[in-house]
Amino acid sequence: MSQPDEFQLKTPDSVAADAQAVEILRIWWSKGEPVMSVKPAFNDPRQFGQVLALAAKHMAHGYNVRHGHDEKQAYNKILAGISDVLNGPEVATVAEEPTGSVQ
Repeated sequence: MSQPDEFQLKTPDSVAADAQAVEILRIWWSKGEPVMSVKPAFNDPRQFGQVLALAAKHMAHGYNVRHGHDEKQAYNKILAGISDVLNGPEVATVAEEPTGSVQ
């Protein structure tokens, strides 16, 4: 997968320097839908919910910095999108068999 530099995410230095760091989620937008690679690394699923809440807050800040959106409004729109999915039709999980090297 080759992308222009502006679309590539870099591993933060603090994570690269942490031998105990664990990657728990990757998300791509592909063919009009999200595609994910997940690792249920927490014993308590509630911790993953907390990570998602923090990700929503950080993403709202990103919308402010990159696109000039009001941060609170962006956060509320993100929460509305979450609500849309939670209250919408059941989403099927499709598991692909891993190929190549394990990351």
